[in-house]
Amino acid sequence: MLRIGLTGGIGAGKSTVSRTLAECGAFIVDSDVIAREVVEPGTRGLAALVEAFGDSILRPDGALDRPALAAIAFSDDEHRATLNGIVHPLVGARRAELMASAGADTVVVEDIPLLTENSLAPFYHLVLMAHADAETRVRRLVAHRGMDEKDARARIGAQATEEQRRAIADVWLDNSGDPETLAQTVRGLWAERLLPYAHNLRTRQRAQWEPVLAPADPSWPTQAQRAINRIAVACGSKALRIDHVGSTAVPGLDAKDVIDIQVTVESLEVADALADPLADIGLPPIAGITTDDPHDTETAKWGKRIHAAADPGRAALVHVRVDGWPGQRFALIFRDWLRADQQARAEYLSVKQAAEHAAAAVDGDPAAYVDAKEPWFARAYPRALAWAAETGWTA
Repeated sequence: MLRIGLTGGIGAGKSTVSRTLAECGAFIVDSDVIAREVVEPGTRGLAALVEAFGDSILRPDGALDRPALAAIAFSDDEHRATLNGIVHPLVGARRAELMASAGADTVVVEDIPLLTENSLAPFYHLVLMAHADAETRVRRLVAHRGMDEKDARARIGAQATEEQRRAIADVWLDNSGDPETLAQTVRGLWAERLLPYAHNLRTRQRAQWEPVLAPADPSWPTQAQRAINRIAVACGSKALRIDHVGSTAVPGLDAKDVIDIQVTVESLEVADALADPLADIGLPPIAGITTDDPHDTETAKWGKRIHAAADPGRAALVHVRVDGWPGQRFALIFRDWLRADQQARAEYLSVKQAAEHAAAAVDGDPAAYVDAKEPWFARAYPRALAWAAETGWTA
């Protein structure tokens, strides 16, 4: 089951995204709809709200007066926390019931307004973020929902910032234009990324990519952190540490657009035990690769396990290595050496460019790219270790 978290600020256009995904075939779990269900007349949710906020939040027919509740609940942090403490557990329980009813091969889209605020992003394979600037959202809320402008601004101000949303968003959906433009974007996303991702997840296959050297991207660390957060949830205490390594972890260094993550574990047995948990979050193992190329005589300690992303929209490799073994230490030392040594960075970039040309000569064979770099790595290994010793480097 591919689990997608859909979120965005109030008035940002989640409903357009959700509706389009439903038309494409997604199973939609809408937290707003559920939030209404759990406080309908006669529910324990409504009774709890009345107890907390008083009878003034009820309409004459006994139903919840939502504007009246909003005026109280969003007036300060304490009231908002009370509201969330009542409604969120009820919504969560109902959402779990709906999820259980979805088929194993389903693409499930959970529409959760406060996904960012509640730090839920690591529990989804992907997070889609609907976005529009604050003034556009205020106009929409006033025009289409009849909301008072002051109330609209208060609701927006109480939610996550754009910076916080960008940090967790795998897909940023700009809804500043007309709804049909957004819908077309969503349909393309469904066909080109979500369906292939769901297929790869179900069949435990890695996505195929042919990345080329790309200019250094300042967003690579943020993208890596999203992967690290998901891996941390999947691995739990079995992961001693999780690090962004490789070229994309070196600021300013051109690299192939592949995020490399290292998971440090106690033993290869633990690494093997993580095969299924990592596959479940979209990182199936690559069969047949069980070691790095050794650069010293301790060949038995260069073993590892490696996983690759099933997501066709984000190339990533996860190296699971044993704590203190040479390969695990070298990944960290090499990254930090390149960060500290401008000459080493320039030299490595030149090697990468030559390796790319070598790979292009054999139709872009990734193995040819790796093989072309290996002689330089053999020479770089003692240099990096010497740098670590001279500088007092520690992991």
